[in-house]
Amino acid sequence: MKTWKRPQRKKLTTIIAERDSAAFVHYALRLIVLLFLIVQIITQNYENAFMCILALALFAIPSLIEKNTRIDIPDTLENTILFFIFASAILGEIRSYYVTYPFWDTALHTVNGFLAAAIGFSMVDILNESERFTFRLSPLFVIIVAFCFSMTIGVIWEFFEFGMDWIFGMDMQKDTVIHTIRSVSLDPTNSQKVITIGNITEVAVNGQDLGLGGYLDIGLIDTMKDLFVNFIGALIFSVLGYFYLTRRSKRNSFIERFIPTVVDK
Repeated sequence: MKTWKRPQRKKLTTIIAERDSAAFVHYALRLIVLLFLIVQIITQNYENAFMCILALALFAIPSLIEKNTRIDIPDTLENTILFFIFASAILGEIRSYYVTYPFWDTALHTVNGFLAAAIGFSMVDILNESERFTFRLSPLFVIIVAFCFSMTIGVIWEFFEFGMDWIFGMDMQKDTVIHTIRSVSLDPTNSQKVITIGNITEVAVNGQDLGLGGYLDIGLIDTMKDLFVNFIGALIFSVLGYFYLTRRSKRNSFIERFIPTVVDK
């Protein structure tokens, strides 16, 4: 293991000279977000200003973990986390990439599944390698825990989105236009018979045509899609993590870039 030394704040010139990619990315993204924050305050868009402040706070978490614990976060993992925060909070919300680019939300949920699995994997792997514990978990059990941890994070996030929609009316669970609906609620006999209405081309609410060209699904499809791509991301890391554990002596350089480790005092 590496010898632990409390990280010190570096000057920008030192970061460039040492080619510290994680610190450089942190400084660059923080500067960009600060510029966004100034613009939002000038335009009195305080909701987006809060989003900028939240992004800045989240940026600091990896550095705080390294500073106050003996956990070493690989630069690749830290950079990916920082870009993920920027892509979701700034580009997704403030720049409306979620609406402009339909794949944006899907891509981020896939990455989230991968990253959450990496974090869950590392927590169990750190315990496995610790001399303080006598038990050793099999590689299969470790990746099952990592996979389940990632899916749990994905489900909790969907709970959060639903809560924000229900309480604050934010529409985080995006709607989908569909052309067929099936429901037992449409059965006049109340006998649990599924009634299907197809070829829906227009829907009126209170006598007003919505102009969507179909029926509006309120978030169910978006939620299932998000959980599915989270599943894909978690599965990809779990497979790579399994081979990493079973062939640890060969050192898979790619997967190691996403696994935090504990360093010696």
